[in-house]
Amino acid sequence: MATPDDATDDIFLPGGRLRLDLLTASSVDALGEAIRLAQETRWDSVRSPHVFMGLLARPDRSVCLWGQRLQADLPYLLTQFQDLFHQEEGDIEAFLLLNREFLSDNVIRLLREARCRACEHSRKQITPMDILITLLTASKSIVGELFEKVGVTAAKLTEQAVIAEHTSATSEANEARED
Repeated sequence: MATPDDATDDIFLPGGRLRLDLLTASSVDALGEAIRLAQETRWDSVRSPHVFMGLLARPDRSVCLWGQRLQADLPYLLTQFQDLFHQEEGDIEAFLLLNREFLSDNVIRLLREARCRACEHSRKQITPMDILITLLTASKSIVGELFEKVGVTAAKLTEQAVIAEHTSATSEANEARED
């Protein structure tokens, strides 16, 4: 199994800042949205549902394809998650950054596992699908549990995400050859 070499290849810099060089631009955008949505829903830290909402708010091609495969309306799904995780109490102006201290333990584990997944697929950067698939396959994932309650299994979500990821990569490779 390919994994980052050692602690010096961690996703965080020594001061706790997330290493943005290990993320694709679309992953950075999605995590930026996760911060905004955590603030908007009045949380003082970024949790895994916020990461999921960030992926929905700033979907790249593969996340859009995943939604299409599920016949899901991503903006509507985002609204549902925002409603579910909105807190009446809380600071709407909480100061949050892509820094270890503002991320829940689950999000830290999620990003580290997404990094390992990217390495396993010979990628130097974490893609939104690395994050999504890792989120869906995490044990005791609140996102997965919520989908289970409406009859969609994490296995089905993950299967469709892997297919979308493969289809998107194949499409991008074909477009690159045509250029």
